[in-house]
Amino acid sequence: MSDLPRRAVTRSAKLASLPIGFAGRTALGLGKRTFGRPAEAVAMEIQARTAEQLFKVLGELKGGAMKLGQMLSIFEAALPPEIAGPYRATLTRLQEAAPPLPAATVHTVLAEALGPDWRDRFESFDDRPAAAASIGQVHRAVWADGRAVAVKVQYPGAGKALVSDFNQLSRLGRLFGVLMPGLDVKSMLAELRQRVVEELDYTIEAESQTIFHDAYADDPDFAIPAVIAQSGDVLVTEWMDGTPLSQIIGSGDQETRDHAALLYCRFLLSGPKRSGMLHGDPHPGNFRLLEDGRLGVLDFGAVDRIPGGFQKRLGLLLRIGTMADIGEIEEALRREDFIREGVEIDAESLQGFLAPITEPFVTETFAFNREWLRDMAARVTDLRPTNVVRQLNLPPEYVIIHRVLSAGTGVLCQLECEIPARAESLRWVPGFAEAEPAADTEDTEDTEDTEDTEDEGTELVTG
Repeated sequence: MSDLPRRAVTRSAKLASLPIGFAGRTALGLGKRTFGRPAEAVAMEIQARTAEQLFKVLGELKGGAMKLGQMLSIFEAALPPEIAGPYRATLTRLQEAAPPLPAATVHTVLAEALGPDWRDRFESFDDRPAAAASIGQVHRAVWADGRAVAVKVQYPGAGKALVSDFNQLSRLGRLFGVLMPGLDVKSMLAELRQRVVEELDYTIEAESQTIFHDAYADDPDFAIPAVIAQSGDVLVTEWMDGTPLSQIIGSGDQETRDHAALLYCRFLLSGPKRSGMLHGDPHPGNFRLLEDGRLGVLDFGAVDRIPGGFQKRLGLLLRIGTMADIGEIEEALRREDFIREGVEIDAESLQGFLAPITEPFVTETFAFNREWLRDMAARVTDLRPTNVVRQLNLPPEYVIIHRVLSAGTGVLCQLECEIPARAESLRWVPGFAEAEPAADTEDTEDTEDTEDTEDEGTELVTG
């Protein structure tokens, strides 16, 4: 297991190299400015080199560090075009894969979870991983009944490594600020830590995936693999082929991009109403387009439970861009604590800030693209005291929702698509429309029942 640097001293040394490298590049930049190079050019060079080192180290570590790197990679579309190319190449390498576990280690995990006779449960098992992620890897196999299955195996020691990573990463706020100025890194890391710790429990993931699978059963637009078995650090689900969304981003034609984007948007918006849950990891690697045109969805380790009453509150907030009365907008934001008590807001600045950001929910169709995302990112990350965004708060219950909306928007901009986002919001988000049928309101309240699930512990669950 020498290819998995999990020892605390090794991981700490790698993470500690990040701020040291940043300090060195900053000093070098100061010297270059002294000798006449434009400050903007020097800053861009520092940013590019920081990105390269940051994602190189995070990609080597797996665990929480690599998970954070994958999350940040969603925002590559917001980068200035001058550095987007090399930056994107670095992020692609991070997203693709990490060094696989030795077969003997995989067999040990399978025996501990499924029993010493684990091979009897399979017709065949491929020791070569089909995919690798931050805390586990996936193997292709054939279940005893002949079904093709995906076997998700968690890396031994992933939990300890994850906690160690976050303890180190919490000290690197200044470094991440170079890449995304203005980001509240502390809050992001706290929320991310909680969600990733949940991902370590495959029992929770199996329950969440089953809820989604049942909610979207026989759906003409979506396919969600059924859970076949779960025990300990192993999760077995139906295998799903298809074209990864990341491949469509890279080489798909416009028709395919628009189709995939529409279904991607529809799934993220419809999840809370149909299942009571929000898929919390909208990374392109978790979605693929099937031959029949449906969108396949994978990885339900990170989810957010959204009860019906809260869905309507969320819908009202999504609708603020359609409100003509700025007073109504401010009232809604204060009610949800986006504007804290005692904080004064310039109404005209607030309306000017929100108008372009909420444009996708106002127009009949909207063209998502990298240029628009860069403009929005510039508005959000403008650190001048006059920027109204500096006065806004992000309540804890909205952190994961904000992550999904922001990251999902980033993916849509990567797809360079045009879709009717407003119509999808009207269809799936309770409270978004000014007036809703009573039946829809009752429907959303029923979704609160989906929060009650049985605790299976570490027992084997089969289906």
